Amino acid sequence: MSPPCPRTIAETILAGFNRHYRLYREASSQAKHLFEARNWKGIQDLVAYRIQMYDNRVREAVDVLRETLADCCGSDALWAGAKKEYIALLVNHKQPELAETFFNSVSTKVLAKEYFNNQFIFVKPAISTEFIDSDPPAFRTFYPAQSSLADCFRQILHHFGWQVPFAHEDEDIAHILAAAERHLRQEWPLQEMNLHIKVLHSPFYRNKSAYIFGQIVNGSSKHPFALPVLHNDDGRLVIDAALFDPKQISVLFSFARAYFLVDMPVPSSYVRFLREMLPMRSDGDFYTLLGLHKQGKGIFWREFTQHLQYSDDKFIPAPGIKGLVMSVFTLPSFPYVFKVIKDVFGHNKDFDRDYVRGKYLLVKKHDRVGRMADTLEFSNVPLPKHRCDETFLQEMRTLAPNQIEETDDWVIIKHVYIEHRLKPLNLFMQQASPEEKAAAVIDYGFALKELASANIFPGDMLYKNFGMTRFGRVIFYDYDEIEYMTDCNFRKIPPAPSPEMEMSDEIWYPVRPGDVFPEEFGPFLLGEPDVRQVFMKHHKDLLTIEFWQGKKTRLQAGLYDDFYPYPQSVRFRPQKTAEGLVDDTDV
Repeated sequence: MSPPCPRTIAETILAGFNRHYRLYREASSQAKHLFEARNWKGIQDLVAYRIQMYDNRVREAVDVLRETLADCCGSDALWAGAKKEYIALLVNHKQPELAETFFNSVSTKVLAKEYFNNQFIFVKPAISTEFIDSDPPAFRTFYPAQSSLADCFRQILHHFGWQVPFAHEDEDIAHILAAAERHLRQEWPLQEMNLHIKVLHSPFYRNKSAYIFGQIVNGSSKHPFALPVLHNDDGRLVIDAALFDPKQISVLFSFARAYFLVDMPVPSSYVRFLREMLPMRSDGDFYTLLGLHKQGKGIFWREFTQHLQYSDDKFIPAPGIKGLVMSVFTLPSFPYVFKVIKDVFGHNKDFDRDYVRGKYLLVKKHDRVGRMADTLEFSNVPLPKHRCDETFLQEMRTLAPNQIEETDDWVIIKHVYIEHRLKPLNLFMQQASPEEKAAAVIDYGFALKELASANIFPGDMLYKNFGMTRFGRVIFYDYDEIEYMTDCNFRKIPPAPSPEMEMSDEIWYPVRPGDVFPEEFGPFLLGEPDVRQVFMKHHKDLLTIEFWQGKKTRLQAGLYDDFYPYPQSVRFRPQKTAEGLVDDTDV
């Protein structure tokens, strides 16, 4: 068999990517039908299924290449030529930035580590994503000069071709205009000559909602908006709110939210539109939340390596109580933490590394309902050794020696999870004012309830496993003991056979895997009198089997609670739930 030529390698990798993105679009486009049919489980399953697609296509391309290369990596000239040929193939491609990332994913699995350099992979983008034509166009423009502003929004609602009618179309449009007037008070009424509305062509689907994203352009002013679309009890569509505050819109793209389902012929056009709407978010944020998390990882890595060039602080152990499973470190000037699975776990942790990785994959695939931090998973991460504090190095050498390689100049972390850095809840509560502490306890309780509604039981509910965002929202981030609610067996503690047995440190009842006793939560969580007073006022039901079993029963019946990633106060028709109204403020 003749050796492969660079063109063959490039065409093989690009064929693998094109197959991936075709299947990705096919999966994303199914969301419209599932939304119309109110098949909420189908939407959740689709998000989970789509996450696996990228790695499957990479493996397929790697297998083909390894067979083609006949058990050899090939020469330097071969791979340099393959990259050059690949760039030529991407000149008129619709997703060149994603295809470059796919090339990296495939080539780094075929090549030895010493080849991970600028010559053989795309460390920087080679093809511009500016002005790529899209069919259909990424956004459509509506002109009030040709009709009224109300008629423009009517056209927008009908633009998406939903087969389900709106229940209160005129009323919804009136609500949208009223919300716009409240937000744009000084500019209202809008009357500049160039007044128009731009709306992204495809809706964004997540959970039980579809989102319409757009901008009102009035003179030199641009005003982003988001319209969440829901089903009412009769199965018809309603506009639930009109978000004009960029901070509220930005919440929809939080790292603690599930990925959107969007059909995008040219994803860079969607990202550019969103970035113009929300400049406080990065391109990596948008690619990740659009379900293109490998692209988000690539952008993160470029930002991280650039940050290292322009900073000089050192990697140190992260503040907080040391975990029994993870060794956690951080770079103070960079707002993330790095989590490495230890070689040996602490007491009562009778599971292995694969078990922990499975729990993190569970969270990646699950609906995070704004309460669980997303993670970026990396292998073979090189850190400059002179940037590593000796305390950090000693911890890694002691607790995770099999997870690091050291050279004179580098410390290579073999496997690491990277998350947004949050203030550990236990530390926050130690330093908070009484009012801040009470608010944290209340939101902690709501976090547990929302996780339960999403079929997640945290396992270890201690405050150290939760973090506080800068906006005062409690987020869960320790996943090694996480379980599905439907896999838990919630039980009452049976009466002790004798007073002596009740006073003993030994339990008098059998405990099987999956057993949970809500009555035990109080002694672990409510040791401080002020915490106990607030918790019992707002969340005493969390200490009862009835709450947990009730949630489990609803989940088993296929009943999914509603989650609103925006304040109840902006909803057009808010309804009080059994747990009360909660403002979802996020990062």
